[in-house]
Amino acid sequence: MTSRIINANQRRLDCDVAVIGGGTAGFGAAIAAARAGLSVRLVEAGPKVGGVMAFCPGMPWGGGYPQGRTIGGIFSELTDRLAQMTPPAAEVRACALENFGLEVLYDHEAATLVMLEMLSEAGVILHLNSFALNPNMQGDLIASIDCADRRGTFTLVPKMVIDCSGDGDISAKSGVPFSLGDAQGNMMAVTLSFHMIGADCEKVFAGADPYFQQLAAQGIADGLLHPDLHKLYLMQGFQANSVFCNTVTIRGVDGTDSDAVTRATQEGRRRCHQVARFLVDRVSGFETAQMWAVGPTVGVRETRKLEAVYRITGEDIAIGTKFADGIVACDNPIDDVMRDTAEMTHDAAVQQGDYYTIPFRSLIPRKIANLLFAGRLISADPVAFASVRGMPQCIAMGQACGVAVSLAVEKGCSMQILDTTEVTAVLAEQGVWVK
Repeated sequence: MTSRIINANQRRLDCDVAVIGGGTAGFGAAIAAARAGLSVRLVEAGPKVGGVMAFCPGMPWGGGYPQGRTIGGIFSELTDRLAQMTPPAAEVRACALENFGLEVLYDHEAATLVMLEMLSEAGVILHLNSFALNPNMQGDLIASIDCADRRGTFTLVPKMVIDCSGDGDISAKSGVPFSLGDAQGNMMAVTLSFHMIGADCEKVFAGADPYFQQLAAQGIADGLLHPDLHKLYLMQGFQANSVFCNTVTIRGVDGTDSDAVTRATQEGRRRCHQVARFLVDRVSGFETAQMWAVGPTVGVRETRKLEAVYRITGEDIAIGTKFADGIVACDNPIDDVMRDTAEMTHDAAVQQGDYYTIPFRSLIPRKIANLLFAGRLISADPVAFASVRGMPQCIAMGQACGVAVSLAVEKGCSMQILDTTEVTAVLAEQGVWVK
């Protein structure tokens, strides 16, 4: 965490805002900051934007409609643009699983294209297949960030940094304290998703059990399914006659360890083929179906949670707290996936008809003056984290960070002394449900 002089021969790229990570949070952050008139560079390690969308193509956007009402903002803009395409590339439907409410199904490729178009229209400069390696510190400021792409190294010199990377490498290296998983270090299982196409969905979903538990138990007993697959998470896909399979989960994987992620992806692919074979052989409606769109790598749910000015807790959400600096409404269930056992929960987070808001202070580090973080880096205890991590909420968290850095640049102040209620006020003007 020391400062250094930038090599004169190294590419230097100045900007007002560096957004690290092009998932849903980074997407919202980059657009919001650029629309406020700032120069924004978005650095994404992968070949496309979307984060878990890219890793788990077709994963529904759950949580965008607390109590049946849209959270608004950039999330609504994205869904509206998709829905208005000819033919429509998105639709809102009720999730078949208990406590999840409404969700958005969408055409994955159309969604990726629209996200890229929105970034371009806002003036965001996108760096795909690029890695943020190390921050260079000047006291409590990130002075620059060493990055690399296939051309070699380059240095970003931003006024403000928004870490939306999911794993928080830059924040951690800049000195922000963090925790991994729960109090014992257990992290949620990772998932490799896929689709089955050519399915007869009327037959597939004719039964009363949305988890196909009786069939799964028989498959495990016959040695056809892994023991952890005692529930089959199958959802009707956006395309006709398609089923989205969010079933294959691998426990005990440290998502910050690339070797562990590689091994999990290999194991996940084996289990995906196992499940697909089982569906064709044993489940009515899949007799002539085929596997399609297996994710390129496992989707990671949880790694670092960074220390912030405030840590949102399970108690906060259980009583439906509406924070003064709330940035988005949420009523997602406690969607806890195999942290330390093979069980998954999705218990209601709040009382029927209630919701809570996510406080902006949970995205502000205590010390680093020009840093914010968003998405699954949020400072939250294990229970709260299992609820706040939905993709729509991540877009809104990013949007809040983009608004905040624009205010901080305008005022010339650090993130720690920025009036957080001003962020909430601007978000409300932008149509985000904040109270």
